[in-house]
Amino acid sequence: MVLVEVKNLKKIYSTRFGGNKVQALDDVSFSVEAGEYIAIMGESGSGKTTLLNILASLDKPTSGEVLLEGKNIVNIKESEISAFRRNHLGYVFQDFNLLDTFSIKDNIFLPLVLSGKDYKEMESRLQPIVNKLGIKDILEKYPYEVSGGQKQRAAITRAIITNPKLVLADEPTGSLDSKSAGEILKLFSTINNFGQTILMVTHSTIAASHASRVLFIKDGKLFNQIYRGAMSNDEMYQKISNTLTLLTTGGSENE
Repeated sequence: MVLVEVKNLKKIYSTRFGGNKVQALDDVSFSVEAGEYIAIMGESGSGKTTLLNILASLDKPTSGEVLLEGKNIVNIKESEISAFRRNHLGYVFQDFNLLDTFSIKDNIFLPLVLSGKDYKEMESRLQPIVNKLGIKDILEKYPYEVSGGQKQRAAITRAIITNPKLVLADEPTGSLDSKSAGEILKLFSTINNFGQTILMVTHSTIAASHASRVLFIKDGKLFNQIYRGAMSNDEMYQKISNTLTLLTTGGSENE
């Protein structure tokens, strides 16, 4: 089942005084099936972060559509955007975005509190997730008392506790050491195996090699995509590396 349809997205930014225009996205189209795990890659300035921001309804395109289960999120009223994000989207950021004055548990509960859920329901949602993600022993601690890997586990828990249709991750391993990054990537694979749809922007070939599909953005356009199929992570890593080489050197996949 198609969960997200991106149709002919264009995004043009104007400089402060309107003298120059920069095209961040140029006629980008693709779809996301429910349960997919997709990585988006590209050089800095390629448009991938702009694309993520539009999918997160944090920015609006100059033209084009983003359909979530057939609903065009581009046309959602500003007064309804916050509630839409809480009810349908989960977010995982490079810098975790946890509040130091809240315990780990309270940080996780925050989107449910904002949605008006009662404490009993919040607790019932929390327990099965913390057991899967292995953070039961840090729930009463504060973010400054735990490691980067534990912070990201908490952020992932916060992202999925609302039962979102789509989890959007922006460089989720970018601030972590290699061991913690590997653990977080295993967690993403685990929650994806339970049916969660994930769309991740990353510079990391290792991170992208865990995805079921990789989209490559170059100069605001969709340059290429790789489907995992029966490939192992190592084979996926090599295929991604080869494509990145073509992307950065201006080559063609057909060469």
